[in-house]
Amino acid sequence: MSFTPQPGLTLRGIHSPRPLCDFALIAFDMDSTLINIECIDEVADAAGRKSQVAAITEAAMRGEISDYKESLRRRVALLRGVPASALQEVYEQRLRLNPGARELVAACRSVGMKVLLVSGGFTYFTDRVRDTLHIDYTRSNVFEIIDGHLSGRMVDQSWGDICDGEEKKRMLLQTCAELGITPSRAIAMGDGANDLPMMKACADAGGLSVAYHAKPKVREQAMVSIETGGLDRLLEILPL
Repeated sequence: MSFTPQPGLTLRGIHSPRPLCDFALIAFDMDSTLINIECIDEVADAAGRKSQVAAITEAAMRGEISDYKESLRRRVALLRGVPASALQEVYEQRLRLNPGARELVAACRSVGMKVLLVSGGFTYFTDRVRDTLHIDYTRSNVFEIIDGHLSGRMVDQSWGDICDGEEKKRMLLQTCAELGITPSRAIAMGDGANDLPMMKACADAGGLSVAYHAKPKVREQAMVSIETGGLDRLLEILPL
């Protein structure tokens, strides 16, 4: 059965509905996908450096900076001296779930899917979003904090130094392996260039790649592009 999506929803290479229960895993980016802000830009606002940091973030998300890790190190360095209390202020005063986030995650969980959050952002925020939405797995970066202030550096973790696009893909494939599924049963959803590796891994395997209010480079490569409305518009093409 073929179908025609409603306005604001673009499909590429999809000709018929596939039930949500066909999938076993959904992987989300966080900043500007599950939530409404780029957290690092808002933390930089506390140091009066938002414009500098946001310019680097925008270039990285558009794919104009090839080395994501270096772009993140540059941005974090600009946060040196910011009080750690600024993280809580950003979380409480600026961070909001994007429309449809609760509904989409709940729908996925209702059919037995696992939920993965992979972010080039920071654990301070991903841990809280994880707990709010009852997400199963996360991977993100850690701010180094010394004497109550950001040091301008990040903390290495057991799996590596920075969660970039390749690490997002690796984590998605690792989670699939742990669940005993192939990426054909996975959905990857994001908005920036560093989401493309995991999105491509899903698409190439017969899974689903989804762009949400994304940068042009990401919209052009995604199988599904949500351009208006909330995250739960994905359910229009993945019936329960």
